Amino acid sequence: MNTFIQDLRYTLRQLRQSPGFAGTAILILAMGMCASIAIFGFVDAALIKPLPYSNPARLVEVTESVAMIPRANLSYPDYLDWKRLNQVFGSMDAYDGTGYLLRTPSGTEPVPATRVSDGFFRTLGIAPLLGRDFYAGEDLPAAPKTVMLSYTTWQKRFGGSRDVIGETVTLSGVPFTIVAVLPETFQFAPRGNAEFWTTLHASDSCALRRSCHNLTGIARLNDGISVEMALANMKSIARQLELEYPADNRDQGAFVAPLSEVMVTDIRPILLALLGGAGLLLVIACVNVSSLLLVRSESRRREIAVRGALGASRARLIRQFITEGAAIVTAGGVLGLAAAGAAMNILTRLISKDMLTGMPYLSGLSLNSHVLTFAAVVSVFALALFSVPPLARLPLTKLREGLNQGGRGYAGTLWRRFGAHLVVVEMAIAVVLLVGAGLLGKSFYRLLHVDVGFQIDHLATLEVALSDASYAKDEQVVAVTRQIVNRIRSLPGVQSVGLSTVLPVSFNGNTDWIRFVGRPYHGEHNEVNQREVSSAFFSTLQAKLLRGRYFTDADDASKPQAVVINETLAKKYFPGEDPVGKRIGDTELTPKSIKEIVGVVEDVKDGSLDSDTWPAVYYAFNQNPDTYFSLILRTSQSESSVLPSLASAIHEIDSGIGTMNETTMTARINDSPTAYLHRSSAWLVGGFASMALLLAVVGLYGVIAYSVNQRTREIGVRMALGAQRGSVCQLIMKEAGWVAGVGIAVGLLGSIGAATLIRGLLFGVRSWDAATLIAVSGVLAISALLASYVPARRAAKVDPMVALRCE
Repeated sequence: MNTFIQDLRYTLRQLRQSPGFAGTAILILAMGMCASIAIFGFVDAALIKPLPYSNPARLVEVTESVAMIPRANLSYPDYLDWKRLNQVFGSMDAYDGTGYLLRTPSGTEPVPATRVSDGFFRTLGIAPLLGRDFYAGEDLPAAPKTVMLSYTTWQKRFGGSRDVIGETVTLSGVPFTIVAVLPETFQFAPRGNAEFWTTLHASDSCALRRSCHNLTGIARLNDGISVEMALANMKSIARQLELEYPADNRDQGAFVAPLSEVMVTDIRPILLALLGGAGLLLVIACVNVSSLLLVRSESRRREIAVRGALGASRARLIRQFITEGAAIVTAGGVLGLAAAGAAMNILTRLISKDMLTGMPYLSGLSLNSHVLTFAAVVSVFALALFSVPPLARLPLTKLREGLNQGGRGYAGTLWRRFGAHLVVVEMAIAVVLLVGAGLLGKSFYRLLHVDVGFQIDHLATLEVALSDASYAKDEQVVAVTRQIVNRIRSLPGVQSVGLSTVLPVSFNGNTDWIRFVGRPYHGEHNEVNQREVSSAFFSTLQAKLLRGRYFTDADDASKPQAVVINETLAKKYFPGEDPVGKRIGDTELTPKSIKEIVGVVEDVKDGSLDSDTWPAVYYAFNQNPDTYFSLILRTSQSESSVLPSLASAIHEIDSGIGTMNETTMTARINDSPTAYLHRSSAWLVGGFASMALLLAVVGLYGVIAYSVNQRTREIGVRMALGAQRGSVCQLIMKEAGWVAGVGIAVGLLGSIGAATLIRGLLFGVRSWDAATLIAVSGVLAISALLASYVPARRAAKVDPMVALRCE
């Protein structure tokens, strides 16, 4: 302990005498540790930390699967059959996302909710904080309507009163009895913002049809049953149901996957890519600090020789170097941890509120035990790396040689080669990160310039929910939507108003099966996106009409049913012919389902920016009204200026109408999950790459500058023998060029492999994109040239007489 204290005091004196070295080393290490620790915090919360349920490893998601949708929803009849016939689950339940209208003192407010089967919380292993769980059979149509409250809703809307159990809350005009309050820690990512949890009560028209899919299943595996075994069993049941119900279940497969994987399937690739980028930045930071320590150890060879001559053992010298490395690691680690905590908070705040609701596992993100353990492991790795280079010099340090040459600070061939190798590593990592950033940035640019099939500027959107109790008849829905459209159109600056049950650039889904009148049919499912739109929807979007006509207000229930199809559907099912005038219907061609195609429009992107365009059928809203729809309006002025007046204008018609999510189409697209994930990955990897480039250039400059300083005598001799300044400069630049060239070449090979690993994040860009590889090579080459020019120019100005006199 006495010698350790002596070593520590000596280390602190050494660092205090070299504040530039100490500050640079600590800051570089802190920067690398901050990035890696912060990103690991997100990885831990999303991918490592177990779900907050009982024995979460046994929980799986169970859904159907079709060609167009690998994770398709379950129909209610299929769910009942799967639950009854399976031999692999201890329990199986289902849920679907929904919403209700809640009357509050400030007016009617749409609230997110979830409908669940009676055993949903028992399957998860969640017990209520207050009250009781749903009884068995409480989800049947004849059972009383009951509801559980989320903890946040209990506090916000009911003041946290423990007497809330047994009270009644009216949701969309229907009374529900409150039977429980869920724990504060309860989270369920697919429905992260749900305020009310009600029982299914599958009594609507969708629940009665095997062809209507709106549920997602969860199940708990029996002991000894693997996910693969469960999937095989569910596929067997799916085949059995396909034979039993060929019209509804043709080509319906099964999907089973761990619930923990399903919840993070969208963000797993970006988190792993960011963790890899942060890890590479940490490596380059550690290499840089290691280079600094090695340079410093070279300048201390005389000191080491003197201490050895005075009796210091090799173990004593090793302990001194380890103590110095530990001091730097401790200071850098503490600073890096503090910065990582701040970075985690900043990054969390940058995530949109809508996205955070689907990521409840990020709530309470902090420097927990897992993150601190990771930081400790990184620190031990850094300490080992920092101790090796100086220690490697000890066996080669002969006392007499150190005493004789210590004053000159002669740099041997070993140091020059080792330092150059470190810079090669730095340059290669910088290339990998820069190529990754370039590919991600290019992907993001192309994502935002995808042709969506309409003009997104000057468009505003608003979601509207009508009460099923107040507007129970189709005629009532049509009448009030006309009032809403006319009222919004009268607002200043509004040019046109349309509505749709699904907004463009939202999602591929909400599909229908169609059949073509007059064509052979063999039971196949022609699956298409289904949207109900108003007569002014396409003109408001400024979508291009290719054939036929748009809907008109006259296309109501009194007229023959009409549909408009998109170009993709026309090409797929009507190649080489005009589809206008053709008729479609459901799979049985029931008379009520027969509709005539009256128009073909250019593709309007329904799904996310990076998804394929699906065949789509647009039904006339006046013939197929819905109580939940979205308004879309085109303005002659700034679209954001009309947003504050939209909700109040609708409430003038009926204060019981729910409105939400007023935004512009531009913001909706730019802030969509797809755009956010691509933008975040591009910016964060770009930040890592910029720091890596800076560190690599600094490292190259340090190696060349130190080499020039130690070769002063050699350069003086060369110039005394007639070497020109240009040739000396060329000599130094050639040395730097070899180091940079090898680093760039190695980095390019590594970057192609790394880009292959992140190809899931790329859009419209190949992993070996030539333009990106050439641009990165050029940036690194120019940066290396600039970093090497200053020491090369200084070498060319060496006075040979001064250099030789110093010897």
